[in-house]
Amino acid sequence: MLSMTGYGTASVQVGSAAVVLEARALNHRFLDVRVRLPPALADYGSSVDEIARKQLIRGRVEVSARIEGALHGEVVLNRERARAAFDALVQLRDELGLDEPVPLSLLSAVPGLFAEQARDVQAMREAVEQAARAACRALQSMRRTEGAALAADLRGRLARVQELCGRIAERAGGLAERYRDKLRTRIAGLLASTGATLDPLRLEQEVALLVERSDASEELTRMDSHCRQFAALIDLGAEPVGRRLEFLLQEMGREVNTLGSKIDDLELTGCMLELKAELERMREQVQNVL
Repeated sequence: MLSMTGYGTASVQVGSAAVVLEARALNHRFLDVRVRLPPALADYGSSVDEIARKQLIRGRVEVSARIEGALHGEVVLNRERARAAFDALVQLRDELGLDEPVPLSLLSAVPGLFAEQARDVQAMREAVEQAARAACRALQSMRRTEGAALAADLRGRLARVQELCGRIAERAGGLAERYRDKLRTRIAGLLASTGATLDPLRLEQEVALLVERSDASEELTRMDSHCRQFAALIDLGAEPVGRRLEFLLQEMGREVNTLGSKIDDLELTGCMLELKAELERMREQVQNVL
């Protein structure tokens, strides 16, 4: 199981500088990649976006980068221009009849004497892409770590849901007899005050109808099936299961609501309330599952 959230960072050296890339993933129903790069790396935004979309599934992914160190090409002296400028200065000195050396510092004022070699564009692209892939892998690793914790929590809550369903099934098995006794007692009290009589067959028909309306076997069977499917999805590993877990919890919620409308029993009402609360906690937790 993978968590929806995660963080990863990577640094790749390029020349005298380093490209540092960070990737953050937050909850989102779909995959939403947002890349923010400094001007010096702006040309590589589409490559970073493509790498993130290939490696990540779902979530709002924010990718940012920065450059640490001086990202400059090598400074090169234009020797021919320097010689020509120096010779011109020497010639001017001689023409003026001056008897002093020409300082090299004068060359610093000559425009275009120094030039910066162009950076290796391919090396920069490879560094940015390498950092993007490494950051995404680190993000996925954190997702797996957090996902393992989520899986453990959901297993515990699922076990509690199954325990509550077992208690409901056990007590629901004797509801028919309790309904029959309760109905007989109520009718006997009414008949005693009126002196009327009731056909025993009609009483059994009413009891049978009441028991049929309160039969929870179908809902409990479906709850058991949903719980088994939920447990299987938790154990699928790195496969995205969040949406399927959400669907199963929706179905469980419907079954519990139906159970609550069918069963009129004080003890089971408490179980129903606890069951609903546990499912709600699971639903909130599943929002964090990829």
